[in-house]
Amino acid sequence: MLKQITIIGAGLGGLTLASILHKHGIEVAIYDLEASPDVRHQGSILDMHEESGQLALRRAGLFEAFRQKVVPSGDDMLILDKDATVRWKDQGNGTRPEIDRGSLRDMLLQSLPAESIHWGSKVAGVVKLEAGGYEVRLASGATFTTELLIGADGAWSKVRPLLSDAQPTYLGVSFFETYLFDADIRHPVVADLVGRGSMFALSDEKGLLTHRDGEARLTVYIALKVPVDWMASNGIGANDTEAIRQRLLSQFSDWDDRLRALISESDAEFIHRGIYALPVGHRWERVPGVTLLGDSAHLMSPFAGEGANLALLDAVELADALLAYPDDVEAALAEYETAMFTRSEISATESATNLVDCFRPDAPQSMVDQMIRYTSQEQTE
Repeated sequence: MLKQITIIGAGLGGLTLASILHKHGIEVAIYDLEASPDVRHQGSILDMHEESGQLALRRAGLFEAFRQKVVPSGDDMLILDKDATVRWKDQGNGTRPEIDRGSLRDMLLQSLPAESIHWGSKVAGVVKLEAGGYEVRLASGATFTTELLIGADGAWSKVRPLLSDAQPTYLGVSFFETYLFDADIRHPVVADLVGRGSMFALSDEKGLLTHRDGEARLTVYIALKVPVDWMASNGIGANDTEAIRQRLLSQFSDWDDRLRALISESDAEFIHRGIYALPVGHRWERVPGVTLLGDSAHLMSPFAGEGANLALLDAVELADALLAYPDDVEAALAEYETAMFTRSEISATESATNLVDCFRPDAPQSMVDQMIRYTSQEQTE
């Protein structure tokens, strides 16, 4: 086994890989650009799939801790139209329990020695050394070398260029993320409308999507088919919350007032998140001593609900391969990548199809039809 294993990125995939290897006595160094683990809110809740996310947590010895953090009724789902008419309702079956992303990350961090993670270490570039291995240059000017380099650093990975020229492309849809806090008390009408889990209100090729988090917080994504520079092109600054609010409300002028309240009553700024993806079927030729996992390898839209789960499954399978071939890292990386390429292409194809379905002119019927297909498949499996 290599003496030096470096993971770039302390997201869920990188931490899971490190946690599993640590359980087997293999230590890694993790470098992350954020100054500390709690420098920002980590995002909304995630559903953990039995065959991927839950499997990874079992392998990391964290499944029981995970069960303690599950959000009650988090897998409930509603699909509404712009008149707030319920077009689909699913109370879930408990096989995909939800957890707050921040809680999950905290569990993974606590499973690792604190000294294994180097915070405030933004990677500026990576070069392959003639003698083998890689030199990583940090924004601070510091450098270090490693024998095995694993890019778990997300959409704009600094490691990916060693393997592929591919870059994420904008898919024509943007989310504007905001929050409603203490929803049951401060926003009871909205809270009652969106229910206990997730809600998709779709019409007119746009949408209002929500998750209820574990602390009575509603995470809201206002989804629009707009150019990526839509706000700037309309002369609205990224921090001009009220101007953004009014602009967004104008896009939903004929929607039910209870749905519009997700925008008008929001308690936070509106964070623009353009939806990007790598090409479906993204892959590369084997390059010694380096690989990718998670969004670095197969960034896709969130409309298959697979991103975090795939990253955790990548971590399991990469750890398994490294443990199975302790004296042949190249064999391990080849086996891992072959399976990962096939698996991620299936999910990326589904994600691309679902994004189109959600924003078709006949939505939400297109999404209801999609859910009927999923339910039929589950019943026949």
